[in-house]
Amino acid sequence: MDVLLSMGFMLLLIILFLGLGVWVFSGLILVSICSLAILADFPMDRIGIIAKSIIWRSSSAWELSAIPLFIWMGEIIFRTDISDRLFRGLSPLVQWMPGRLLHTNILGCTLFAAVSGSTSATTATVGKITTGALAERNYSNSLSIGSLAGAGSLGLLIPPSIVMIIYGVLAEVSIAKLFAAGILPGLLVAFVYSMYIITRCSMNPDLAPKETEPFSLKECISGLQNLLPVVFLIVLVLGSIYAGIATPSEAAAVGVLATFFVTIVMGSFSWKVIIEAAMGAIRTSCMVCSILIAAALLSTSIGYLHIPSQLVAVIESMGLTPYALLLILALFYVVLGFFLDGISIIVMSLPITLPLILQAGFDPIWYGVFLVLMIELAQMTPPVGFNLFILQGLTGQPIGTIVKAAFPFFLLMAAVVMVVSLFPSIALFLPQLMS
Repeated sequence: MDVLLSMGFMLLLIILFLGLGVWVFSGLILVSICSLAILADFPMDRIGIIAKSIIWRSSSAWELSAIPLFIWMGEIIFRTDISDRLFRGLSPLVQWMPGRLLHTNILGCTLFAAVSGSTSATTATVGKITTGALAERNYSNSLSIGSLAGAGSLGLLIPPSIVMIIYGVLAEVSIAKLFAAGILPGLLVAFVYSMYIITRCSMNPDLAPKETEPFSLKECISGLQNLLPVVFLIVLVLGSIYAGIATPSEAAAVGVLATFFVTIVMGSFSWKVIIEAAMGAIRTSCMVCSILIAAALLSTSIGYLHIPSQLVAVIESMGLTPYALLLILALFYVVLGFFLDGISIIVMSLPITLPLILQAGFDPIWYGVFLVLMIELAQMTPPVGFNLFILQGLTGQPIGTIVKAAFPFFLLMAAVVMVVSLFPSIALFLPQLMS
């Protein structure tokens, strides 16, 4: 009963502070201080000593340096014609598939996710190019928006993923292995989405009008050349990590320099673009890192209150099977996705859920993939589905129309979560090879 009262008190504080419009990181710090002062009866001077130690330790973690660098890469690509080349390169290659240019949403998001690490950057960049082009060619508006809502979330799963870096820091697991674990599930999601488009367009060809003039062999070869900048960045960044040459943070620095080089070679380099991209990366990184620091203090407060150990004991007394526990957590994350963004979901829930998962015998690397998949589902749920808001801004469609278009892809993602849960080797195969 004590653990339920403590959790209820902290939950009420979170709802109160966030409901008052307090910034997330400030709200988490206030919840931590109030919980230690009221529930644990700690004097303020002791709370200050704890907070100072935790804030310094969590803010100086070397792994966090990869976050602003990967975001900077994505910002530069977003502001140059590398993203335009991505669409032009993919268009001739998908002409033979039922659904044709609709697959540029899936493949474009998959490739862009491998150089940006951000779902919002992936959705905004690919959507900026494809939504208008598909509408002009009379492609199905519902399939266009829905596929972009689903595939845009791949920025969380396919490495280098900002969310996976955050999970790796908080859960103290190898970020390189987390990156490897996300590859096959990410490709599986992309494959399932493409198969859905192929099935729908085979049943109703009017959803994807046939081009009047098919692409020539020369245009296909030119398309491959347009993909070279993105492929070069993917191979350089991920290859350096998996070859053991660089850590994720070092690979991020190499990736930024390589992006400079690519923009110079392509003639799209300008100091204005670099500075604007840097300012965008600074704003996003400060937001992410401040939440992480506050989450570390919240996690410590929860530990002092013995909530994880007591909760583990309560769950054990219920006699739940590991997969029953997993189902409860999945429903829990879907509900959280109605109200919170992905980063907030991780930092608020992980101190409680990770001990339960470890106690149930699940691999923490696998759980990282499961958690990211659940957050991807949250990106497609109203009222706080970031991908939905981005698409509303890009298309001007009512949010209800966008939610309806995204719903089939939400169900497909849920099916992939089930498959990855039943067959964990899909996520663990590549990390085990690294070992």
